[in-house]
Amino acid sequence: MKKLFCYVLMLCVALAICGFTLTDGDQSEDSYDFDINALYDYQKEFKTEELSVCSLNTAKTYMDYRMTTVVSSRQYQFLRYECTVDKTTGFLYDKDGFIAVALGSYYGEIGDRYYFTLDSGIVLPLVKGEEKADEDTDYTGCYHTLDGSVIEFVIDDEYAASYFGANGNGYVLDGNYNNYSLFNGSIAKVEKVLDEKVERIVSYQIDVDIPQNVDIFNYASGY
Repeated sequence: MKKLFCYVLMLCVALAICGFTLTDGDQSEDSYDFDINALYDYQKEFKTEELSVCSLNTAKTYMDYRMTTVVSSRQYQFLRYECTVDKTTGFLYDKDGFIAVALGSYYGEIGDRYYFTLDSGIVLPLVKGEEKADEDTDYTGCYHTLDGSVIEFVIDDEYAASYFGANGNGYVLDGNYNNYSLFNGSIAKVEKVLDEKVERIVSYQIDVDIPQNVDIFNYASGY
C-alpha cells in the first residue's frame, strides 16, 4: 500500500510538471471572451469555401443542450467538453467564439464551422454541435419540416430566458430567435470555415513627395 501511494504521488507530480490538468468533466474553461454585441461588427478570422444556401426561411429555433443525453455520442462529447456556456446569453460557444447550433445533414459533421451571413449583412460564426434527425428534415437534410428552420441554436434556456426574455408560453423569444433584431433575416450566404486563418496585411505608403513651399496645414483650406 505504501509503494502504491508513493507511485500515485510521483505520477501526480510528473503530470503537474508536464503541464497536464485533471478535470472533473465540467464545461471547458473560457478561452474566448464571448460578447454578443461584437456580432454587429464581426470580422472573419478564417479562410472559407462558399456553399450553397439550401433555404431562405427566416425561422431560427433553439434547443437546450441538456436534451442531448447519449453520453457516448459525438454531439454530447462536443457540447459538454469542447463548448462553454455563456452565463449571460445562454449560448454555447467553442474556443474561437463560434456559436453552437443544430444543423441538418446537409451541412457537414459535428464540429464543422461556418459563417452564415444574413441578408442584413450580419455574419454569424456557427459551429455544428448537434444534428437535426433526417426524419425531421426535408429530403436534402436542410431544414426542419415542422418549422422550416435551418439554424437551431443550442443553448442553456435558463440563462437565455433571463437575457432575451420568455413570453407567457415559456419559450425564449417566443421560440424563434428571428424575433431578436441581431438575428433577424434570411440566410444570404453560407461559407464553410477552413483551418487556415486569414492573413492580415497592413501596407504603408512611404517617401511621399510633398512640393516645396506648400503649407500642408492650410493646403486646400480655402484661405
